[in-house]
Amino acid sequence: MQPLRGIALKVISVCIFMCMASLIKATSAHVPPGQAVFFRSFCAIPVIIVWLALRGELRHGLETKYPMGHFWRGLVGTTAMGMGFAALGLLPLPEVTALGYAAPLLVVIFAAMFLNEQVRAFRLTAVAMGMVGVMIVLSPRLSVGADALGARETLGAMIVLMGAVFTALAQIFVRKLVATEDTAAIVFWFSVTATFLSLVTIPWGWVLPAPREAGMLVLAGILGGFGQIFLTSSYRFAAASVIAPFEYTSMLLALLVGYFIFDEVPELITLAGAVLIIGAGVLIIWRERQLGLERKRQREAGTPGG
Repeated sequence: MQPLRGIALKVISVCIFMCMASLIKATSAHVPPGQAVFFRSFCAIPVIIVWLALRGELRHGLETKYPMGHFWRGLVGTTAMGMGFAALGLLPLPEVTALGYAAPLLVVIFAAMFLNEQVRAFRLTAVAMGMVGVMIVLSPRLSVGADALGARETLGAMIVLMGAVFTALAQIFVRKLVATEDTAAIVFWFSVTATFLSLVTIPWGWVLPAPREAGMLVLAGILGGFGQIFLTSSYRFAAASVIAPFEYTSMLLALLVGYFIFDEVPELITLAGAVLIIGAGVLIIWRERQLGLERKRQREAGTPGG
């Protein structure tokens, strides 16, 4: 294992995904979310194919033993992506980022519900703490007046939360898929599935993007492909529990991009809630690491001659 290399790849992937989100946000006033999902997914496919070919995994990466599993993972993942892109057009980038952190908290709950994973008091307490943070971030949106801007931002907050639910469900499907499927296949077939599913939204008003918008959307898709590659590669060099906390560097990036690119100044209450959510996420990651080490010790203790 090379943890520093894994961490570096993870941070690079976070930076790439933030650039991608910024490009999507810049086009959101004119381009509908479903169309943005199409560009993000379709333009990532060539990048992923070249990556698989260079690694000599192209044929293996296209094989699947559970096609319907990829479809369901693609359906919930594409829904989550579409909701995230819709929210980018309705809310400041830091707020979308902070509320999106609810997804890892929901994974803990869904893993207990659907995968029969045992969740004890420590992780439940951390989830509760994170949900308090979510409510703090949400609170200004739940107390706005009846003006159009306030209603628009409230809708955006609800969409982000629903997107977090679908993101968490997608992670549950991925946990099931990794038991039988290669990581390369999961990455490739998600992009393919999302591309086709996004076409369903054409009747809801796709537009002819201006050349500058088209360029940004294509670049967003290419960046999405590279981001996925760097993210996937990071787990080859370090344990998930080591890498996962660096996901939260996206909050700092969202603050910088929001301020300097979109003239967005986050409210203090948003930052306070984000601190609670991030703290809860880090506690869950730490606990997962401790449980992993405990299971490893138990296995070693049960090994003959160990």
